[in-house]
Amino acid sequence: MPDVDLAHAEQAQPSRSAKIDLRLSTDTSIGQMVDNGEMDSGPCQDNPALPADGIVEKEALREALERESAERRRLECLAKIQSDAVQLALDLLVREPDIAGFFRVFTKTLVEECESHACGVWLIDDDYRSCELWMAYIKDRMFTPESDDWPALALPRHSMAEHLFCYTPGWTRTIEYVGNDPRLPEPVREFNRREGVSSVAVAPLVLATRTLGWFALSTGPTPLCESAWRVALLDASARQATLALYQSRLAEQHLLEERHKAILEERNRLARDIHDNLAQGFAAILMQLQAAQRQATALPSSVASSLDAAVDLARTHMIEARRSVGALRPHIGEGQSLPTTLQRLVDMAGRTTDVPIELVVDDLPPFGHEVEREIIGIAQEALNNAVRHAHARRITVTASAPPSLGFRLSVADDGRGIANERGASGFGMTSMQERAEHIGASLTIVTAPRRGTEVVLAWEPAPSALPPRASATEVHAAQ
Repeated sequence: MPDVDLAHAEQAQPSRSAKIDLRLSTDTSIGQMVDNGEMDSGPCQDNPALPADGIVEKEALREALERESAERRRLECLAKIQSDAVQLALDLLVREPDIAGFFRVFTKTLVEECESHACGVWLIDDDYRSCELWMAYIKDRMFTPESDDWPALALPRHSMAEHLFCYTPGWTRTIEYVGNDPRLPEPVREFNRREGVSSVAVAPLVLATRTLGWFALSTGPTPLCESAWRVALLDASARQATLALYQSRLAEQHLLEERHKAILEERNRLARDIHDNLAQGFAAILMQLQAAQRQATALPSSVASSLDAAVDLARTHMIEARRSVGALRPHIGEGQSLPTTLQRLVDMAGRTTDVPIELVVDDLPPFGHEVEREIIGIAQEALNNAVRHAHARRITVTASAPPSLGFRLSVADDGRGIANERGASGFGMTSMQERAEHIGASLTIVTAPRRGTEVVLAWEPAPSALPPRASATEVHAAQ
């Protein structure tokens, strides 16, 4: 069966729905009521007084008027469908501010209005590498991944997801398949035969040039005019659902950015307090202690030893305070590249430890100031953790740009490792996770007792301007 377009809209039937009147008009005649209340088929009836060529011209005119009238009614009906779909979306956005709740009600409404068997929502992941079923409404029941019976869902979601994801690039229009369409995967055709599904209408959720996902509506036997109406409604609904999904992700990204901004402001405040109070205070104490050492030349050995220890403690804590300020306020120097800044971090860390630190940097493309700032922050935090807590014999920092990935940063040591239960709970780990989430990167920590720790940041540029979802931090124990 060829793809169904909207050319059959003028054949549609009257509405059976009490909630949304979206059916197409069925009046395809242009008959007019005359003054006596009788139906006049128009001025184009055969008139024996007219010559043959005049009759032909009037018949052609009548047919042209019929076509124009039918096309006008079709466009009016499509406009009505679009308008009602917009109104439905607005109502749901007010009632269901959560995007998942919006799609649940929207999907249920589609099934009820179209008198269909089921409707599923498939979404493409942020990396644009796979497609998964997000939710489905089947036989008056809503299924989501949180449902207890989700694993036993009879819908062939994996086969359909693969079919949708591998479809011809640039697919932007709604398509209707017959139930046993050979283009559909065999598990889907088998499901259609078993459930009595005669057609599957699929509408893409398209934003600009990128497809975010699909609506798939399965329906039993219906007249052709009903099929055309259903395709029109699904197409209009998909457009509104796409806007809702995009706005939700924009709002999510905005909240994430606001949170990140607040975190940066708090870090700056803490850095100022540490610098102005602790660091300067330790520096003043160190100066006084050193002055006392110079003036007190005949002190007992025990007092001199205690004074030396106090000087060492003051110096150590002053260095730690300054290191904390640097960790809270990482920055890329004006005009400096990412490799240069990484080298500066390694040099600074090397002045506070005797552990050798090796830096390996491949040719790196520019990533943008915001991304590079977060990379530097993560590198600095991971390096500080290795220097202060790992008790390592060697630390290696590696920055590369693999062909399959935008950027990869590794900070590895051969120290004592970290405990799993606290691997992702410390302040430093939380800080690195938040930075990774801000740029849509993944952060992985591989560790084992007495076998060291490796912190790996993997970042890939987004394929479009669509805001990415935050990614979680993973902590793995090495075997």
